[in-house]
Amino acid sequence: MSDECDNNCETCTKTETCMDVKKKQILEQERLKLNISRIKHKIAIISGKGGVGKSTVTVNLAMAFALNDYIDSVGILDADLHGPCVPKMLGLHGQRLPVGPAGIFPVKGPMGIKVVSMDFLLENDEDPVIWRGPLKMGAIKQFLSDMRWGELDFLFIDLPPGTGDEPLSVMQLIPDLDGVIIVTIPSEISQIVVKKAVTFARQLEIPIIGIIENMSGYVCPHCGTESNIFKTGGGRKIADDLSVPFLGSIPIDPAICSDSDEGVPFIIKHRDSASTKAFTKIVKEIECFLDQKRLEITTEPRLHTQEIEK
Repeated sequence: MSDECDNNCETCTKTETCMDVKKKQILEQERLKLNISRIKHKIAIISGKGGVGKSTVTVNLAMAFALNDYIDSVGILDADLHGPCVPKMLGLHGQRLPVGPAGIFPVKGPMGIKVVSMDFLLENDEDPVIWRGPLKMGAIKQFLSDMRWGELDFLFIDLPPGTGDEPLSVMQLIPDLDGVIIVTIPSEISQIVVKKAVTFARQLEIPIIGIIENMSGYVCPHCGTESNIFKTGGGRKIADDLSVPFLGSIPIDPAICSDSDEGVPFIIKHRDSASTKAFTKIVKEIECFLDQKRLEITTEPRLHTQEIEK
């Protein structure tokens, strides 16, 4: 069927085909809506640039929520189609998506975290994903609608850097997204591109949960002395300048890198570290944001009724 249509249905010989396509699109939209409705909170993790540790933050943040009374109720969608690395960080690299009569299921990781990633579909590590926009959007749509996510309290979506196809697809496919978390590092270059990420979210009218400054200072694991290898405070400054909440700073810890390579979430192995405490604090900030949002939603109808009565 041609990609173009002049809508001249009375003389078109492909009317039945067009109707089938429309019905298929409606069914896909309904399936997507039903699947997503079973997930209580959807949060996207974005960054203006690469190299800021966004996937590391996503994995450990999801694990922090799982440890905070959400075992078996947290999921991660690895939407970085060209460079998926979430499975490696969770020790799931090389696995395949389970398939059964009921459909396709996410792979289960530590603490029952459900994971869907392009990594599970690649034959080997050398296979590149050479796709244009429409194919990428189709893949993300299938990850959201065709996977049997089940009932979840949280779905964290790890997006590739920038404001291109994948972030835009997620924003369009999940209209009730709770918000985005923006990851940055203390450098001035990262601060500049964070502004683009903030503007991107605002133009799409997506709530900004806040900014996380990763790699913020170094705390010696032996003596506890803190050193600022990079600049510090850049994340808070940009948050203040743009009137965006600042969720917290995560200090550098060499174990974060080694644990990720070994496929062990850092905060499980180092529960008393400064970085783990930072993640715990950020979890509370996010929960406060969601509680406030829930309060606003529940009070709006009552305020509206009072206005009508006046």
